[in-house]
Amino acid sequence: MNRVKVMQTKLMTKTGNQAVELRVRDLLLNVLTVSSGAVDAISFLALGKVFSAFMTGNIAFLGFRAAGADGPSAVAVLASMGGFAVGVYASTRIVKRSEGSGVWPRDVTVALGLSLIAHAVFLAVWFASNGQPSTDVAHVLLGLWGLAMGMQSAAVRTLHVDGVFTTAATATIILLVGDITNWSATVEERRRLAGVLVSLFVGATAGGLLLVHAPIYAPVLPAVITIAVVVTALIVFQTPRSVKLPAEFRLL
Repeated sequence: MNRVKVMQTKLMTKTGNQAVELRVRDLLLNVLTVSSGAVDAISFLALGKVFSAFMTGNIAFLGFRAAGADGPSAVAVLASMGGFAVGVYASTRIVKRSEGSGVWPRDVTVALGLSLIAHAVFLAVWFASNGQPSTDVAHVLLGLWGLAMGMQSAAVRTLHVDGVFTTAATATIILLVGDITNWSATVEERRRLAGVLVSLFVGATAGGLLLVHAPIYAPVLPAVITIAVVVTALIVFQTPRSVKLPAEFRLL
């Protein structure tokens, strides 16, 4: 009986650990959404009115250009979209090996860590141009941030959290508002979806404020956020916590 009680205690501990991991996962998704909101605010306001994460808007911009209406440069839009596509491809190749394994698979952290290379190069180029890049340099920066956001999007997609993409809010709004018709989502799910929308707003606001009051340091925010997410994920999700039941207990 004592052994059974010990194993029950371990199982309760494991359940508690999983609940903590789910809360941390949702927090990290919100934080990544803050990052993408800041990225889009800064890239739109400082890099030629083009988004680095919100590809729906960029496709609309291409439509404007095709119609002969005013809009961002097609080269700028394609640079961002091309970088995003490459990022999605690269990240998908990384994370597909561990898809479905745990709350936050190790390869998700690896993909986000590699996206920091694009953030680092972006900052190097940004500082070299004193925060005032030429048109050609801006295209390079859009490609770099598009790459980082594409990697982030593909990595988060592996987690299969409904309505959460961190780089777009359309699906989140659909699920959150659509749930009003039948109220089928749990409180935790509604809180998660609402948190994504608030985080996107907070990120865009923070990016805009930094660009107005401290433009040279504005792009540091998304990089710092991504570093914090990677470090937190390494601490929380890559620490072994599995509890393996002995054969005799599994027969009880």
